[in-house]
Amino acid sequence: MVTRLKDIADELGVSVVTVSRALRDRPDIAKETKAKILDRVKQLNYRPNLMARSLVTGRSSLIGLVVPDLIHPFFTEIAKSLAAALRKKNYFLIVSSSESDPQLEQDEIEHMLAHHLDCFVVASCQKNPENLRRIGEAGVPLVLIDRSFPDFPSHFIGIDDQRAGELAVEHLIQQGCGRIAHIRGPVTNVGNHRAEGYRNALSKHGLPAPEKYVLACGEASDSDGETRGKKAMEEVLALKPRPDGVFCFNDTVAVGAMVRAIEAGLRIPKDVAIVGCGNFHYSSKLHVPLSSVDQRSKEIGERTAKMIATLLEKPSVRPRTVILEPELIVRESSRLK
Repeated sequence: MVTRLKDIADELGVSVVTVSRALRDRPDIAKETKAKILDRVKQLNYRPNLMARSLVTGRSSLIGLVVPDLIHPFFTEIAKSLAAALRKKNYFLIVSSSESDPQLEQDEIEHMLAHHLDCFVVASCQKNPENLRRIGEAGVPLVLIDRSFPDFPSHFIGIDDQRAGELAVEHLIQQGCGRIAHIRGPVTNVGNHRAEGYRNALSKHGLPAPEKYVLACGEASDSDGETRGKKAMEEVLALKPRPDGVFCFNDTVAVGAMVRAIEAGLRIPKDVAIVGCGNFHYSSKLHVPLSSVDQRSKEIGERTAKMIATLLEKPSVRPRTVILEPELIVRESSRLK
């Protein structure tokens, strides 16, 4: 038989409101009464009906996170730090993966909307923001992470992706590379901005940026990024003259690029220096430790939690953008000097 809040109240001779206040750790209840209630709740293994509570309070205490890939260390780290920060505020995270499929992303969002979540956090794989507008129309706050849309005013937290490209390429130039290729990501603001940073750095130093040196790898997730990186590196190796430096869209692509370069008999970084983006946990443990641009994933999660707290207190606050500065972590894959 399911224990109800009323059952506990009747047994202890207190009101349902008093039991509810004890469970919510309200200060306006005697310590002895609170301790007695919590002790009985523990004995009965009582679990509050969150759905019923949400109908009364208008809050579910649940936050939805939709990301393109749950295998990807970048999104995993964000989810981990976001969940930890939310727990401190008595909110809990529901995580879903869109598998980089716009329709699946929309289906997941629709399913979560039906459960009356308090806020959405989305790293969208949509080509345009039209489907995301439904979240706002439902009256639910939305925070975009990693990927934003130029004509869609929304709260956003991410890094300066153009600066990420500049940092990687400027480092390769400082190491003596003069023919630098870019294995670019998808045609999103993230992929476009990193490619723009690549071109800006070359232009600043008077180096050529021929289009043939920019190779597409598509939407490279952790599940297929290495394969795409190997394929793109095959094209890099066929270029004449062959590049002596490569900036890769992310670390999984960079790992694939390094594997193919080594298979071809090249020495990293002496024959070709390689820099990735993401600074994933395994980057320092590779046979040739990978230089990479840190995307501040842990901080993105923490800052997102703070933004959510503000939105739930003041839902009408104007859209705010937080851009974090990326940091280059230099390791053996690009250290020539």
